[in-house]
Amino acid sequence: MTPAAASAPPARAYRRLGVEERRTQLLGAALTLFAHRAPDEVSLDEVATVAGVSRPLVYRYFPGGRQQLYEAALRSAAEKLILCFSEPPVGPPTERVTRVLDRYLAFVDEHDTGFSALLRGGCVVETSRTSAIVDEVRRAAAEQILLHLGRGGAAPGPRLRMMVRTWIAAVEAASLIWLDEGKQPAAAELRDWLVDQLIMLLAATAATDPEAASTVAALLPLETAGGPAGRLAQRLIPVLGEAAHLLPEDG
Repeated sequence: MTPAAASAPPARAYRRLGVEERRTQLLGAALTLFAHRAPDEVSLDEVATVAGVSRPLVYRYFPGGRQQLYEAALRSAAEKLILCFSEPPVGPPTERVTRVLDRYLAFVDEHDTGFSALLRGGCVVETSRTSAIVDEVRRAAAEQILLHLGRGGAAPGPRLRMMVRTWIAAVEAASLIWLDEGKQPAAAELRDWLVDQLIMLLAATAATDPEAASTVAALLPLETAGGPAGRLAQRLIPVLGEAAHLLPEDG
């Protein structure tokens, strides 16, 4: 054996995969790249290299090139993101939302650059189809939150729907700012702050909307003193005590 042959790395055996298995492999390679690079900065050659296949093979599965591959990868990521909001309707609602946000922020952390490029838009590969996929995630997230608020069976009214959609938008915005700020504060602190926001939005809406008021009345008995709602109440009571002068005097 010559010295050159002895030092050469062993050739990797090519393993024939089924169609779905190969497609899943290519999507996984693409998601790995899109997670940390803006989509329009990723080439098919790089996807092929990460997957350990040839460029023509990538084209065989995605003849539309990078655009088709990106949309397929985005669809795969969207399905994973939607699953973040799925939580069994058991236990205090605010604790369920806490677990939902733990998974959501873990996803944001893992796919930081790709998540930022996706939500901010403006990349070369953005189309009406990719925008529709993002909107689908938002709608699915809102439906799950309404389920945790006890409004999953019947169609909620406009004020409650608007409140939940407003909170989803706030979660998105906070996630992007969190990435800009170097993932500070800690994810757990951001999560607790976002749960507090949901509680306060619901309380403020309940003050003028009968449906939201009945939702709060049904949810409060499910909460505990040691849970998110209980801890927030304990922090707010002293603050609200300072606002006693704003109440009308007994007449």
